[in-house]
Amino acid sequence: MSELKSVVVPQALPLGVFVNASPLELDDPGYAAFIAALLAEHGLTTADLAVELTERVFIDEQAEATATIAELNDRGVRLVLDDFGTGYSALASLERFPLSALKLDGLFMNAISSPADDAPIVGAVVALGRALGLLVIGEGVETETQLAYLRAVGCEAVQGYLLGRPQPAAVSIRAPRAA
Repeated sequence: MSELKSVVVPQALPLGVFVNASPLELDDPGYAAFIAALLAEHGLTTADLAVELTERVFIDEQAEATATIAELNDRGVRLVLDDFGTGYSALASLERFPLSALKLDGLFMNAISSPADDAPIVGAVVALGRALGLLVIGEGVETETQLAYLRAVGCEAVQGYLLGRPQPAAVSIRAPRAA
């Protein structure tokens, strides 16, 4: 159904589970209630969860998906725009939808590593996200050079093999926090 991903975030932000939501899931009017029930069943709060959406969802703007996104937001679920910059990049969506973060697609990490790079695009996207008050997450970080560049341009969070390989759910899901 959905895949688990890990992310390194600043200490001021909660570490949680990031789950990709498919367009089919977002078209389901019961999806937000399903997510709320799962969180309750496992003793988690909406602060423990971020739902990742693709740019395609914003471009299509299906009424059902838009309503589900609004309901998830109303319930306090963090919404993250995944793989930003490789699709249609509807920049207006960054202000129109209630996003908490955007994940800069891993394809941009290759641009950072090459001598004739497109790294200025990475810096511009990070600046755009920060100007809009969004957490910017660089995904696909595999080298110290990439990590250093992202830090230098103000990227607040990263994920990738440099920091650790994905783990099976039995290993990576921790026990609920004590109340």
